[in-house]
Amino acid sequence: MSTTRPCPPPDGQGPRAEGATSAEPPPDRTPSRRLHLVGASGAVPLSRDFTRQALHDWGWLPAVSADHRAAAEDVLLVVSELVTNACLHADGPEELRVIRTGKVLRLEVTDLGSGTPSPRTPHRAGRPGGHGMFIVQRLCLDWGVVRRDGGVGKTVWAELAAPS
Repeated sequence: MSTTRPCPPPDGQGPRAEGATSAEPPPDRTPSRRLHLVGASGAVPLSRDFTRQALHDWGWLPAVSADHRAAAEDVLLVVSELVTNACLHADGPEELRVIRTGKVLRLEVTDLGSGTPSPRTPHRAGRPGGHGMFIVQRLCLDWGVVRRDGGVGKTVWAELAAPS
């Protein structure tokens, strides 16, 4: 089931402070990676490559089975959809965060947009465009939006199951 309810990040830290650029996990914390995207050219392929490398480093890739391959492909598709939505509807993404917690992988895309993403209803498969959040809803365990204090900007998050 997918919702648009706010949900605190698994490490309880919330979106990172502006200016932080570390791509390495802090010691004794949940493994995570951050990619600064402000002004980045080709944000979607850059985000996919960044996420693919994290999946490789965490043992999801190379895939050892069809299920593992499908799980990794789902993660890369959801990253593409979240970053694309930030590009199209929120003046571009600020940051991508990929977080591994046990059996769940969490993706977070932060932007300065004020809108709230939602699946287009009713969903019409043959209609061009508008499929991004429908895909996120279908592939993820859960997803939601966390608004920044002050009302400017948000983090759209999605959680996917690790391959079994």
